[in-house]
Amino acid sequence: MQGTILVVGLIILSFIISIPCGYLRQNYAKYSFMWFFLIHLPIPFIVLLRLKADISWHFIPLTLGGSVAGQIIGGIINRRSQQNGKTR
Repeated sequence: MQGTILVVGLIILSFIISIPCGYLRQNYAKYSFMWFFLIHLPIPFIVLLRLKADISWHFIPLTLGGSVAGQIIGGIINRRSQQNGKTR
């Protein structure tokens, strides 16, 4: 049970850590250096958390999915905030 809580917590943390990077990534041209940098910035933190929590490598796809979802949500938030700013 405790292992399940750790895995779910790590997935949620990877999601939350990636939201600001996805938000900022929307301000840069696709495939530019900063665009790639902001995509990969959360990965070392997620790996460190996984290693410190002693979670198996088998859960990497789940944490990667949480990170991708956070990037997407951050980008959506940025686009919506820019749309709301232009219509006012």
